[in-house]
Amino acid sequence: MPVIQTNSPRDPVRGCRLLSVFGLAVRAAVVIGISLATLGAPQTAAAAGSTSFSLVSGGKAAAIIYSPSDFKVVGLAATDFAADVESVTSVKPVLQTNLSGVSGPAVFVGTVGHSKLIDNLVAARKLDVAALRGQWESFLVTVVTNPQPGVAQALVVAGSDRRGTAFGIYELSQRIGVSPWHWWADVTPEKRGEILLPIEALRMGPPSVQYRGIFLNDEDWGLQPWAAKTFDPATGDIGPKTYRKIFELLLRLRANTLWPAMHHCTKPFNSFPENAQLADDYAIVMGSSHAEPMLRNNVGEWTAPPEDFNYAKNRDGVRAYWEQRLRENGRFENFYTVGMRGIHDSAMQGPKNRTERIELLEQIFTDQRALLAQYLNPKVEQVPQLFCAYKEVLDLYRGGLRVPDDVTVMFPDDNFGYIRDFPSPAERQRAGGFGIYYHISYLGRPLSDLWLNTTPPALIWEEMSKAYDLGARKIWILNVGDLKPGEIGMEFFLQMAWDIHRWRADNLPDFLTGWATREFGTAHATEIAALMNEYYALNFQRKPEHLQWWLSGQPQRPSALNAAEVRERLDAFAKMALEAERLQALLPETKRDAFFELVAYPVRGSALANERFFCAEESNSQPTNSPAAAIAAARAISADAQLKELTRDFNEHIAVGKWNHILTLEPADKQWGSMRIAPFLPPKSAAGKLEQVSGTNFQNLFILAKNPGLAHNAGEFVETNGVVSIEAEHFSGKADRADARWEVIPGLGRTGDAVAMFPATVSGVEITSLAASAPRLDYTVTFTSAGEFPMTVYLLPTHPITGRALRFAIGLDDAPPQLVELNLKDGSADWAQGVLNATVTAIARLKVPAPGPHSLHLYGVDAGVAVDKLVVDCGGLKPSYLGPPETPTIRR
Repeated sequence: MPVIQTNSPRDPVRGCRLLSVFGLAVRAAVVIGISLATLGAPQTAAAAGSTSFSLVSGGKAAAIIYSPSDFKVVGLAATDFAADVESVTSVKPVLQTNLSGVSGPAVFVGTVGHSKLIDNLVAARKLDVAALRGQWESFLVTVVTNPQPGVAQALVVAGSDRRGTAFGIYELSQRIGVSPWHWWADVTPEKRGEILLPIEALRMGPPSVQYRGIFLNDEDWGLQPWAAKTFDPATGDIGPKTYRKIFELLLRLRANTLWPAMHHCTKPFNSFPENAQLADDYAIVMGSSHAEPMLRNNVGEWTAPPEDFNYAKNRDGVRAYWEQRLRENGRFENFYTVGMRGIHDSAMQGPKNRTERIELLEQIFTDQRALLAQYLNPKVEQVPQLFCAYKEVLDLYRGGLRVPDDVTVMFPDDNFGYIRDFPSPAERQRAGGFGIYYHISYLGRPLSDLWLNTTPPALIWEEMSKAYDLGARKIWILNVGDLKPGEIGMEFFLQMAWDIHRWRADNLPDFLTGWATREFGTAHATEIAALMNEYYALNFQRKPEHLQWWLSGQPQRPSALNAAEVRERLDAFAKMALEAERLQALLPETKRDAFFELVAYPVRGSALANERFFCAEESNSQPTNSPAAAIAAARAISADAQLKELTRDFNEHIAVGKWNHILTLEPADKQWGSMRIAPFLPPKSAAGKLEQVSGTNFQNLFILAKNPGLAHNAGEFVETNGVVSIEAEHFSGKADRADARWEVIPGLGRTGDAVAMFPATVSGVEITSLAASAPRLDYTVTFTSAGEFPMTVYLLPTHPITGRALRFAIGLDDAPPQLVELNLKDGSADWAQGVLNATVTAIARLKVPAPGPHSLHLYGVDAGVAVDKLVVDCGGLKPSYLGPPETPTIRR
């Protein structure tokens, strides 16, 4: 019997070749071995013959059997699977915990060593589980002939541990066409009369990242009011009923860890005594955020005066506070955050300088680990612990803070998707390993990102694959905000965590096509994927929550786009919105709620947000009461009304009001006003209301990419109107080196794709021999003038892997390469503008000795540099709207 194996440490690519884009093997059948492209074509009994297992046939479903001695999650997953089969076929399988009366085909599910059902098959040598023993979260799906008298065949799901079994069961649900988002995004499965499974064994696991999960955060404007007012009004909060649905979703996505909601508006997770037991029933590992050590929600659980949350002055009180949680929850499976910060994402109280902070934190580590040894395990190094080096704490770690070797160090991104730090080669030897805390939603400066999920999967891939290669493999946590509407980003992140080799630069565009096929069928999947690619591209240039060009405390000023750029941007959004409406009308009625939630609302919502902002800005820039001002004002006010109505539809009408209160437009209220976009104000149609920026001919990357005068042909570029504009991915040639290469990352960048040097682990190229030893990209450029010209290189605002600078080099023809170093201070004003614009710039000087064709070279020096665009100003450009970049050091 052939075995399809994924996540194999011996052959990590093999599973990717055998499986299609969503982990499903390319076969024209319904479950094991099914292709996303064939979900609508169930195999017939005649075609299947003796090579298929009959899950549902002739109006009868195979019984689902599990052992009462097994873990609670096995029964929960089996119950869900029975409901999933019924949702597809309208036939509900019998679910039982013994073999009494079972005849015909049956489904056996269980955990090796904990299920008599599975262990009896092993003892009878009818099931080989050698590959599962000792593995983390792995499972085998196979067919056993004559497992017991009267049962000719059994479809067996055997797990190496309790989560492995649950993952195997939910994998079957996906294979019969039930989306992980069937409840959370109302994705309805295709109806079928029969489900016949080809007899082809499947083994999956262990996962690439051991602990994988989400953080429910900033829930004030969606998840909490929805749970309190709509889903669970009896509780009036995010309580056990809501968490049950979240736990199920995590298992369907093969995740295992949760940091629960923790804002003031929400009761702490452990204020509901049943929550911890419920998490254990679902085999979910509970943790807590960077600001909540030892599973304590300081916002809701610290009842003493805030100033007493000070370990330097109140060691006994804080220690007793932590000790209580260990007594209550120590029997469950948890991942303990150690260290200490202030209440609600603030700095630790007490110490006055870095030295005192480090000394106190090291004492806190010692005391916390003593408690863990006392209440959990004397071998404290066996207790999962993490130290999250977030915000000011990262500076302490970089400043010499000694974290116990068995504690996992978790590095954060900068809250906008760019990871701030990576393990060095020496650090990768730590027993506790490393993890990543990543955001697709954020409340904070320079501007919050709380409404729509616009982080491109390509950016998640670039950053998280880089982190994995550099040793961050113990735990990944994604801040998903209110969970909705972050479904796509959340699933992509968790897919990477489960199997890091599943998505690569060469197949990354297939993700959205596969996702659209699974959720909406094959007929329009390619069009839906293209629409979402456009959605991510346009909103990557400027998120809808960031549509203002001034920050808190700054005078208001207009956006940096000129009239032509605004028109082109709004036209692109308008076409995108019309395409969403067209596709929604073409889908079956049963698919339209899901399409609205996952596609139409974010696409149309972001389009209306742009229309509202730019038309208001246009109106306010026109003479008072002029016709142009009135027209623009009317468009802005209309877009605002449509956006509010669209959001009301989501909340009140979609899925018959199931999601009422789940979405609120940003800014939802006046909380944290200094961190959020200003409320929309109807245009006043009056001149002089905004601070004007005069004397500048702004040039926008979006326009430069689209301008026909700057077009290229197969990597050949011509100076036009004094400008050479080059998309970095459009090279005419490349030279790889033995241990380094440039690769195109599709879907990443403001104006197309980006290029980056791989692998992430490559050491820096020797500076003295760049021309000979650096990987190189070549661009054929025809100049019409000669001279020394400024060359602006647009980079993604990534953080250096090593050192403090992003380094690369440029050269023309055979001239010696110039090393360019861009040192952008993390948290600075330049960094803030960089993440809002999704780009940072470095300027070099390019000496063109004579008009005519030349070869421009881009040399790779350090991994972690992602290049989007190169622009040579031969006299045709005035300063970029992005402002003067920080001057890099250029070495010739």
